[in-house]
Amino acid sequence: MATDRRVSRVASLIKREVSQMLLSDIKDDRVGAGMVSVTDVDVSRDLQHAKIFVSIYGTDEARAETMAGLKSATGYVRSELGHRVRLRRTPEVVFLEDRSIERGTRILSLLNQLSEERKHHEAEESAESMDSGDEIDSSQSEA
Repeated sequence: MATDRRVSRVASLIKREVSQMLLSDIKDDRVGAGMVSVTDVDVSRDLQHAKIFVSIYGTDEARAETMAGLKSATGYVRSELGHRVRLRRTPEVVFLEDRSIERGTRILSLLNQLSEERKHHEAEESAESMDSGDEIDSSQSEA
């Protein structure tokens, strides 16, 4: 149980420190090509490996460029983490692109589109039932 808490605490520290490095310390222009944010950090139970998930806003080209910049900055990031986060052994670091925000935005867009289509369809049905109701009323008044 204490190990899980420690892993979680280390992941949180790494997330905070890498976020700070992205803002001010990594000088690679490719990393600045797209807006980058650390969305999650997954640290192995033995604290030897850290997967750093990043969300990158921009074109596919900008995202690829940013990932290349992050990959080349991996050694620097690991070294800095060694100085900033006191651990016996600094974990191996790997950056992975997190596209869940993009997928979530797409899903929300599709849900909104479906909602609008449903409203439009219901409005058409309502108008049609009103039209057919008028015909019934006029035939009843003739009788």
